[in-house]
Amino acid sequence: MIRFTKTEVRDLLISFIVISLSFAILFTGRNLASAIYILPIAMVGVGAGFILHELGHKFASIHFGYWAEYKLWPAGLVIALVSSFFGFVFAAPGAVYTYGNFVSERENGIISISGPIVNIILALIFLGVAVFIYPAAFYSGSLQIAFLVCSLGFSINSYLAVFNLIPVWNLDGSKVLRWNGLIWVITIAIAGIMTYFSMTIGVENIVRAIIGL
Repeated sequence: MIRFTKTEVRDLLISFIVISLSFAILFTGRNLASAIYILPIAMVGVGAGFILHELGHKFASIHFGYWAEYKLWPAGLVIALVSSFFGFVFAAPGAVYTYGNFVSERENGIISISGPIVNIILALIFLGVAVFIYPAAFYSGSLQIAFLVCSLGFSINSYLAVFNLIPVWNLDGSKVLRWNGLIWVITIAIAGIMTYFSMTIGVENIVRAIIGL
């Protein structure tokens, strides 16, 4: 049975707001006025990316019969905000904690990879929508905003996937790598390629290449 405690809902909401603001600061070049302006747009990508990433962990834990609960990390919230002023976001405002008498390495690996996989899928969905609406966005202000939302959604989710798959500290990547090295290589390669292109040529150029413009 899927249950959320009041503390868990509070922690998710606080983390969601802080991580959204951090990415808004990052994508506006540390311009706070512009960051506040695009915050609602960033929230869509982060809302889908961050919240569903954590729910991916939670649902996978429940699938194996464990209790799981998200808890924020206060220091992580501060680090996320501060790091955004230095050109990146240390996106670790908290984590889903799985409680069980014995969680096998395989189960822990599957639980850990579920979050990044959610981000990869979401990034591809955002990219697919961006490709679909791009030709019409030239003639519609609302579709231009939708395209911006999709662009940020692709970039943010790609970044969240590759960041969490880094095999250091207590990030997902370290647990996935211990479980299955091949799966880790494949997933971080996919996430890494997506992030690289979003940060170098940009989402619009990716879309134009896909549709042949």
